Amino acid sequence: MTLTSTTTPASTTESTATRTAFRTCPLCEATCGLEITLRPKTDGRGEEVVRIRGDQADVFSLGFICPKGSTLKQLHDDPDRVRRPLVRGADGQLHEATWDEAWAAVERGLTGVVDAHGRGAVAAYLGNPGAHNIGSMLFARPVLKALGTHHVYSASTVDQRPKEISTGLMFGGFTVPVPDVDRTDFLLLLGANPWASNGSLATAPDWPGRIERMLERGGTLVVVDPRRSRTAEAASQWLPINPGTDAHLLAAMANVLFEEGLVDLGSVADLVAGLDEVRAALAGLTPEAVAPVTGIDAVTIRCLARELAAAPTAAVYGRIGTCTQSFGTVASWLVDVLNTVTGNLDKPGGAMFAKPAVGSANTRGTPGSGRGLVINRRQSRVRGLPESLGELPVSALAEEIDTPGEGQIRALVTLAGNPVSSTPNSARLDAALADLDFMVSVDIYVNETTRHADVILPAPSALQKQHYDLALLQVALRNVANWSEPVLPLDPDQPDEWEVLAKLALIAQGAGTDADPAIVDDLVYGALAEHAPDDVRAAVDATGRRGPARIVDVMLRTGPYDLTLDDLLDAPHGIDLGALEPRLPDALRTPTGKIELAPEPILADVPRLHESVRDGTLGRTDERPFLLVGRRHLRSNNSWMHNVEVLVKGKPRCTLQLHPDDAARLGLAEGDPAVVASRVGSVTVPVEVTDGIVPGVVSIPHGWGHDAPGVELRVAREHAGVNTNILSDEELFDPISGNAVLNGIPVSVAAAS
Repeated sequence: MTLTSTTTPASTTESTATRTAFRTCPLCEATCGLEITLRPKTDGRGEEVVRIRGDQADVFSLGFICPKGSTLKQLHDDPDRVRRPLVRGADGQLHEATWDEAWAAVERGLTGVVDAHGRGAVAAYLGNPGAHNIGSMLFARPVLKALGTHHVYSASTVDQRPKEISTGLMFGGFTVPVPDVDRTDFLLLLGANPWASNGSLATAPDWPGRIERMLERGGTLVVVDPRRSRTAEAASQWLPINPGTDAHLLAAMANVLFEEGLVDLGSVADLVAGLDEVRAALAGLTPEAVAPVTGIDAVTIRCLARELAAAPTAAVYGRIGTCTQSFGTVASWLVDVLNTVTGNLDKPGGAMFAKPAVGSANTRGTPGSGRGLVINRRQSRVRGLPESLGELPVSALAEEIDTPGEGQIRALVTLAGNPVSSTPNSARLDAALADLDFMVSVDIYVNETTRHADVILPAPSALQKQHYDLALLQVALRNVANWSEPVLPLDPDQPDEWEVLAKLALIAQGAGTDADPAIVDDLVYGALAEHAPDDVRAAVDATGRRGPARIVDVMLRTGPYDLTLDDLLDAPHGIDLGALEPRLPDALRTPTGKIELAPEPILADVPRLHESVRDGTLGRTDERPFLLVGRRHLRSNNSWMHNVEVLVKGKPRCTLQLHPDDAARLGLAEGDPAVVASRVGSVTVPVEVTDGIVPGVVSIPHGWGHDAPGVELRVAREHAGVNTNILSDEELFDPISGNAVLNGIPVSVAAAS
């Protein structure tokens, strides 16, 4: 499937004046290669983009592109995009300011809070786009270090933290197995819809095409989902499941393998520790026991377990739906328990480990052992929610702002994030942000969150930045490397993104507004180059590069392939480093050098799984008898792609999906307004009646609700929709990770009066 831009191409008479640039799309985890055609503007002031299409020669995407990738021009040209700093004036409104004025305001605001309340009163929130930007990936950490606070939050705790924890405890570090879709015979997919969003924590372009090719060669795709998603429609088998019960299903499948003697550890047999402990912990979670709670009958569960064990190669893959539930970490763990006990871990066609060109924690140090992962080293102030990977759960952010006492948050720094749209009980967080003493945001829009900021520091557009997928290629389905140079120059006086963050770090540290961002650049580079051979450092220094280019160059030179940035510059379509290969035991970073199949923090939560089977309600009550789940769409990307007309036009997509039986019982018809209410809030949303959803389950898409006062997103306001996180409950979370529950929220549904 190849979708190309509808942007008008250059005419024949203009063709001699055009040029072509190549870059990787930074909008999602697919990392598609783009071919961008530019021509001089008619006024002679620079260039403009006239066409964006898939790069047919890209070594990874081979020409694939989704509708979002073709809109980088619209994002760059968006009149609502913030191009100059905004500072709140005495009238309470945001006004354009110079960079010097903005930095002075940042210094006054942060210094005032720190002097009055200490550094513990400052918090930081890191948004999802930061994982797709090399400047943010490398220079956000100096900002956090300079702030000197334990109040660090990110989008990861409404997304992937359970998987990061389960794999960290099992394999050590950021060592996440990914499904080898290109070579597998059997793919069991839970809580994911790659036809809408490609892969996640499993980087690859064109997931739909990859799955279609698997099916064409005789493979099997089984999709477990409360909704008959577009991916489920393409599957060999769709298993409708009750929200929040993926862990129950996976535990029952493991039980069948133990009970019927189908466990086969394959090539990792000598590396596995804790097999007997897993067997004992899951005892009693049989298909017959979990069938009533999952909604999947016992015979089907047993057949699925046997088919998984019998397949020549197989992979189990669970993503957002398995993470954003009450048993997020247990479900994520059981995904890799099944991959391990069926002999498919570290096996071509199974679940494998990438080897990124810039290296990673599992390519450095002593092969086969490491420090492992320690969690819950501290707790949040108000409710005692657990820390993980240096962060506190974002479910605690609102209460940490609006609850008085020592350590109360009085200032907030947000980096490319919109927590009012994306985190639980957003109405409470919205109100809390309005009460802060100071807030500064690095962002390109005045959105639901940044409208509260006292200072907004704009980053360049995606077309103006260098790009390398530092994080995403650590979980790629194939080893590749691809560097992108900026397609367009920076605006006059616009610092690069890394310079904005470096300057922010220096001001937060107390170095003043005149401090040179190069200081931070040298510190980051020096830390990464500290153990590089002298000749490598000399070669990098000789290039004269600064910022991310210099840092990535030294990482490439000291990585597992001995590449240089010049090699990537000479290969604009990327360098293919080959299919995934077995990496165990060398990739392990656990203290024991073993695969810890039975991590104690996870086993300690399994009794709660047993109790939920006995209870059977899944949190439903007479007052709130439905369970709410989210959903994604191919043309949507969280909350920040809704200001592009071509992506939001057409039939409204922010609807309440409802099963026909439920609609009839409630007296609701297609298009009727319905009130959906949870413990913490309510929204009114039009009904979409569909038999592609489990009875008793309703669905509203994530990332909408753009009609708040002060939001400066003209197109998005015209297609506002509702913010489903008004309904999500900060008291519902996975206790191991603190990850928010966004799927399986008990709600009521009624016709709007």
